[in-house]
Amino acid sequence: MPPVYDPEMCKPMEMELVNVGVTALRSPEDVDRALLKLPGTSLLVVNSVCGCAAGNCRPGVTLALQNEKIPDNLFTVFAGLDTEAVQRARELMTGIQPSSPSIALFKD
Repeated sequence: MPPVYDPEMCKPMEMELVNVGVTALRSPEDVDRALLKLPGTSLLVVNSVCGCAAGNCRPGVTLALQNEKIPDNLFTVFAGLDTEAVQRARELMTGIQPSSPSIALFKD
């Protein structure tokens, strides 16, 4: 299935996070490598084109990363674009209802 959103349209929204050090994950394999194999704490942002992501989520992540203590690893998947990666990430967020945007913190 092709992406729901035009990748070019989503690029600036994705770059808001990439520009502050967040790595975009594109596939389920990327998600597994990032969240299941890297040691330490990992922040995962399910990014979106919606106003909630623009007004609250991305600015909130940017502000949170200006603190003295931040997670070891920073990742994002984009709802409506990286569909399979988002699905895999949501599988790992056990007990959390699917939502875009959303943020999860993983440890080891």
